Amino acid sequence: MSTPISFSVPLRLPGQPRPHQHNRGHAMEELREDHDDGTVARVAAIDIAKASGMVCLRVPHDTIEGRRVQQVWTVASTTNAILELGDRLVCQGVERVVMEATGSYWRPFFYLLEARGLECWLVNARDVKNVPGRPKTDKLDAAWLAKLAERGMVRASFVPPKPVRQLRDFTRTRTVFVQERTRHKHRVDKALQDAQIKPSGAVSDLFGLSGRSHDERRGRRRTQPPCPRRAGAGQSRQEEDSPGRGSHRPVRRPPRAAARGAAVHRRPSDWPDP
Repeated sequence: MSTPISFSVPLRLPGQPRPHQHNRGHAMEELREDHDDGTVARVAAIDIAKASGMVCLRVPHDTIEGRRVQQVWTVASTTNAILELGDRLVCQGVERVVMEATGSYWRPFFYLLEARGLECWLVNARDVKNVPGRPKTDKLDAAWLAKLAERGMVRASFVPPKPVRQLRDFTRTRTVFVQERTRHKHRVDKALQDAQIKPSGAVSDLFGLSGRSHDERRGRRRTQPPCPRRAGAGQSRQEEDSPGRGSHRPVRRPPRAAARGAAVHRRPSDWPDP
């Protein structure tokens, strides 16, 4: 009879860590991570129109846990009405106010509620589209926006702080004024070119001192006999070199508004004191 032979097979290869042996006397540890899931308990949403806004307020129920209380009402886009809305939302303990970027109608709501101390979010309307096939009304849109906000499913757009907003308004207004001044200069120059008046070769700046005096003299007289004189302040190089030029009737007489445009449109430094 053969002798039985037993082999011992290792449970792990050399170099591998020793497996963890659970002790029945100790309970397993449970790791918990505390993180913010983005939900908001007290939230308000505003669906903004031209002359009013539909406000939806969602807060927890006072006695029943897990239930939400929803209130929807209309607020006019006036200063007093928005300030009263801010006081009501502060009394309700609202943590966040969400509104869509609707043209420029959102600015009164955003600025006044922000000044009241509320956290205001401006969201893109593309990110808060309603469910397709669902009836679309102002009341339903406000409720839908509030539900998205309380679950943290919207993101805020960038709104610069108040000093940056004021500086941006000033720079944009100045840009519009400069562009309008440039268009006016081009209209005056085109009218003079149509009348066979070539101020570009005579003066470097049509709206400078020499250019304005040149246009004013042409606006006061149509024709004048040649009168050579010494070049002085406000006299162009063209008149100094050829005093008889410009004494003939032009091919097309320029409009008076265009001929006197340089005198009307002056630099701010040349404006008279009130």
